[in-house]
Amino acid sequence: MSGKSISAAEFDARFDAGEDVSDHIDWSTAHRANLEARRVNVDLPAWMVAGLDREAARLGVSRQALINLWIAERLE
Repeated sequence: MSGKSISAAEFDARFDAGEDVSDHIDWSTAHRANLEARRVNVDLPAWMVAGLDREAARLGVSRQALINLWIAERLE
């Protein structure tokens, strides 16, 4: 991060102009809003888990990746 700080308005203007503003970002504390992982527990019948595992294997992804993809598609 650069030693020289700039205002939020100046940062936004530079970003909107297509300038590289990465020197003004502290990447050690950066995060993507609303994309933090949050653990949830869901109880599913065995036949559903087996079906998820078959489809995940067919696609070559993990069960979790498949569930994430399907839920994201449904929520869009």
